[in-house]
Amino acid sequence: MGPRGPSGPRSYALYAVLGALVCGLWPAAAAMAASDERRSASPVAATPCWRVEDFVVAQECTRCSSFQAKTIAECSPTGFIEKISCATSKRDEFKRVPNSPYGCSCRSAVMEARVFWRFVGTMMCVATIFAVLVVCRQRVLDRKALEKVRKQIESI
Repeated sequence: MGPRGPSGPRSYALYAVLGALVCGLWPAAAAMAASDERRSASPVAATPCWRVEDFVVAQECTRCSSFQAKTIAECSPTGFIEKISCATSKRDEFKRVPNSPYGCSCRSAVMEARVFWRFVGTMMCVATIFAVLVVCRQRVLDRKALEKVRKQIESI
């Protein structure tokens, strides 16, 4: 190891891989920043009303039909949309629903409760299994300790 860190063929290979990774990602990051600038330069009329106004969810999250998937742009990323009614402009728009970590894009209280109780049940089962293992192990250790004391008493 040199005065400034590791040296040798492995570290040079690591530096080369990191350099290639940074150089490969740099143009992509610049392109994303440019597209963000173009989006922010767009007129206010293109901004969805639910981003700038108060709104009410007119229709809960639903899966897009095949017709909606072809005609509504918000359907394409996830396949789920919500119908939004904006309060001030009185417009109805569709809002794309982001992906959820549970594999479904629609998040509802019922689904969240089901996932929570499934987690609690799994943790209770795991806790019970490990409690039984601890009791069994303690019995084995107690038996070994009693056997050891019995042998010591017999040897006297």
